[in-house]
Amino acid sequence: MDRMDACVTFEDLTLGYNRHPAVHHLSGSVRKGSLTALVGANGSGKSTLLKGIVGVLQPMSGVCRVAPGTSLAYLPQQSELDRSFPARVVDLVSLGLWPRRGLLGRLRPEDFEAVATALSAVGLDGFGKRPIDTLSGGQLQRALFARVLVQDADLILLDEPFNAIDARTVADLVGLIMRWHGERRTVVVVVHDLDLVRQHFPEALLLARRPVAWGDARSTLAPENLLRARQFNEAWDDDAPWCAPGDDHPHAGHRHDGDAHRKGAA
Repeated sequence: MDRMDACVTFEDLTLGYNRHPAVHHLSGSVRKGSLTALVGANGSGKSTLLKGIVGVLQPMSGVCRVAPGTSLAYLPQQSELDRSFPARVVDLVSLGLWPRRGLLGRLRPEDFEAVATALSAVGLDGFGKRPIDTLSGGQLQRALFARVLVQDADLILLDEPFNAIDARTVADLVGLIMRWHGERRTVVVVVHDLDLVRQHFPEALLLARRPVAWGDARSTLAPENLLRARQFNEAWDDDAPWCAPGDDHPHAGHRHDGDAHRKGAA
């Protein structure tokens, strides 16, 4: 891929916590304007990778590079949000404006209009003054998508946005993701429902703490790749030490032998 076409580039990237890697030796690029599903079992490194792209987590080794001038919107898992915070829906959505206005900046009339338009787009007309602790899980996720809408970002990262919400909300939020993709924004989404990935996502990256396959979604989710990912996860040793490039990677009972470049990998 031409470097000019890359929105995010990974060069032998390893990310982890307390010297224990969670994502190993990932290399490749996310194309500008692409729609990619991040898939894998719990603990396979999906959320960790998003945190690395955002910059919340610094690499243990290697490089994670976002193209210069790229604006970014990041939606973490709902479990990471404090729903008891005394805020209204309009306050939550308005937070998406802070990159342009600053945290203490005064909102302008056009900002309130943008928030109202975003709430309407996610099906929350009239919800602006509702306290966020009165929202259902689906309503809260819609409000969070409204916050992403007002951010108007080039790169959108969504961590498990379809978790524990009703089917209608899933369908509506998938529609918004398709809209962003149609606007040539770069979108990366952590998804557990593989049927949803096959139906709506052109590309997928299958992780098992190391890349198993990356490319066309249907090829990436081929049975042999899913089996290999499951085997990697089952063999992993959480207490293994950090490995440097060129090590034998003792964390699983396998060497890092280039499996990611077999069928379905980019």
